[in-house]
Amino acid sequence: MKHIVVLTGAGISADSGLSTFRDSGGLWEGYDIEEVASIYGWHKDKEKVLNFYNMRRKQAADASPNAAHQALVNLEEKFDVSIVTQNVDDLHEKAGSSKVLHLHGMLRQARSELDENLIIEIGSAPIKLGDKAPDGSQLRPNIVWFGEAVPMIEKAYDLVTDADIFIVVGTSLAVYPAAGLVNFVADEVPKYLVDPSVPDAYLDENWHHIKKRAAEGLPDLVEELLSEE
Repeated sequence: MKHIVVLTGAGISADSGLSTFRDSGGLWEGYDIEEVASIYGWHKDKEKVLNFYNMRRKQAADASPNAAHQALVNLEEKFDVSIVTQNVDDLHEKAGSSKVLHLHGMLRQARSELDENLIIEIGSAPIKLGDKAPDGSQLRPNIVWFGEAVPMIEKAYDLVTDADIFIVVGTSLAVYPAAGLVNFVADEVPKYLVDPSVPDAYLDENWHHIKKRAAEGLPDLVEELLSEE
């Protein structure tokens, strides 16, 4: 069974109504990105950061998977599918995808401020200032912020180097180290980009660019791939 690795970004969640950084010119729901998505912002104003992610967590909990998420589930009928996502929502899991690696953490989880491995499931519940992890430290969102290491990137490299087919959906390939994953795909591997915009990263002539939104272009690509098997 061929191994398909899919890198997904904010564009696939946008079709479920979740906003993206790029759509808002450096602001996200009226918040400056540096203030709420960096380790600097956390140390500056923890309550502000917690309130922001409490809002995002509720939005994500209320969101439903779209046709793009479902298409990736359908792909499992004939392929071994691994999803590497930059998204912190759980829409892939809601849709039913069985192998999902979250590079940047998950909104439905909290973690110790001091120990990145001390993680608890909180679902859609808010995190408040004063809420403690089992080790006594402040609970924080289990999100990888700007200025922090990406602990899952090595696993992602391993998946990508093993790909027989590689698909990128809904990302401009501007955020590293995730964007660098494209460089680990073997030259002979078929590569597809589903996104209406031109990516920030250079992609050579071996890439097939489907210039459509995720919920429109990905179902078409999946149908094509399934018909070829």
